[in-house]
Amino acid sequence: MPLSLQELADQLRTAFVGAEVRVEDLTGGGDHFAATIISTAFAGKLPIARHRMVYAVLGDAMKSDIHALALTIRTPDETAGGDPK
Repeated sequence: MPLSLQELADQLRTAFVGAEVRVEDLTGGGDHFAATIISTAFAGKLPIARHRMVYAVLGDAMKSDIHALALTIRTPDETAGGDPK
């Protein structure tokens, strides 16, 4: 059974408490997603570390349910016009 948008968003919100999370299904098939996560948890982290944090949260779903995941990962300061790292 494909991972629902709600399940994916809930997993991310649970892991990144207080984060702004937006998830969309890119193809309608339930396995190609785009996620935007804005969280203070990413402060001071390089992009690869941020991606690893998200992949760790999604665990086995990255090996089975999710075929593709486009990520936009920022801190609140970066979203407000700061310098993204």
